[in-house]
Amino acid sequence: MLAADLQVEPLAAALSALVEWQRIELLCLCLLNAKEGPNEQLMADLSTCQQQVNQWRSGDFWRRLEGTAEGLATDQLAQDIFACILAPQLLPRVGWLYQSLQNSTQPAPSEALIASLLALPDELLEPARKTLWRLEVQGLVRREQPDPFSPLVPDRLALSQLLGWSLDDCAPPGAFPVRRRAGWDDLVLPVAQKNMLREFLHWIQYQQQVVDDWGGQRVGGPVALFAGPSGTGKTLAASVLANELGWPLFRVDLASLVSKYVGETEKNIGRLFDATHGRQVILQFDEVDALMGKRGELREARDRYANMEVSYLLTRIEEHRGPCVLTTNLRSQIDKAFCRRFQIVVEFARPDPEQRLDLWRRLLPPRAPLAAELDLTLVAGAVNFTGGQIRNAALHAAYLAAARGTAIDTAALALAVHRELAKEQSRVPANQLGALAAYVPAEVLAAG
Repeated sequence: MLAADLQVEPLAAALSALVEWQRIELLCLCLLNAKEGPNEQLMADLSTCQQQVNQWRSGDFWRRLEGTAEGLATDQLAQDIFACILAPQLLPRVGWLYQSLQNSTQPAPSEALIASLLALPDELLEPARKTLWRLEVQGLVRREQPDPFSPLVPDRLALSQLLGWSLDDCAPPGAFPVRRRAGWDDLVLPVAQKNMLREFLHWIQYQQQVVDDWGGQRVGGPVALFAGPSGTGKTLAASVLANELGWPLFRVDLASLVSKYVGETEKNIGRLFDATHGRQVILQFDEVDALMGKRGELREARDRYANMEVSYLLTRIEEHRGPCVLTTNLRSQIDKAFCRRFQIVVEFARPDPEQRLDLWRRLLPPRAPLAAELDLTLVAGAVNFTGGQIRNAALHAAYLAAARGTAIDTAALALAVHRELAKEQSRVPANQLGALAAYVPAEVLAAG
């Protein structure tokens, strides 16, 4: 399928909804011209547009948000308010009108402006406030301050869902998508670990049955802790879970959330969770031990705020309606008091020789020529590599063979293994290479 073909459905959705934003534009023009008296042409255009909107709303556009925004598909007031907020994003010239009406540089509408645009009588102001509050709670709308003059902007994930855009192209603040297709067969793990991963899926897939039908207690998340050395498959496992659900996986960049300014870290964390609360996405937080490590003695004023930031992050994770995966290379550094916050903890150990053999077979390029003398059993037993290290060495060996114009042989793999070990230490003694040392050139071993 061509990339252009992928844009047809979102484009059709945007065009079909155009009448909604044109109506908002006409409401703005009517309000701007109110001092000059009724404009018959504008009123006629608005009347025609309103009829088109009424007919168009019988379709399934607003139903795209069902499950996220309960009742939106049948709540006309909520649709009117949300349309005012969405309009400048989808018909940018409406933003210029909003700036003129509010006498500001802000192209987003405020609660006060929306009430004027929709000509809400006083008795409808309170229902409108409750409707707007509901849209905020459902994560469809955001504003900095809860006052009538603070600008209202749509949530990017809600916008993408409404218009049929891929969530992969609309990452929440402080995160980026992990685009990796992986299935259960790609995971080289003991059966016990795979079963634990499937049990974590149960917390997601059967939540409605346990909570709504059986009356079980609702908890946040669910939250999983993946613990183990780097390269043992933690991110791959999260990708498998996401692909099994058909949801996007977002990797959170904790460094982008933490700020040196007091209060900014909490604000950044809040934006992330507000954008994904209740969404069908998985959030992955890497190396959480580094952040949790801030908890400890209060040696200076900054330590107090660091502890508050960590507490706030953990609270938001615990209250978040959506799965979170936390990974760590140093499980021992995590306070045991935090364990109650996790629904499941999966330990990712280094692969044993049999698993390493399986990984070597999987990670060598499938169509690459292999030398007849290549003994992968010998390679797998020589060095205790993780899956990530095996992937790197397998690719390095493939490039060596391609450059030489030969099949991948034991010598190419031995040199690739040496290069991988050399990343972590200045010298690689022959005994670390095991049986592969005999295949590494003497000058390479001598140089370290």
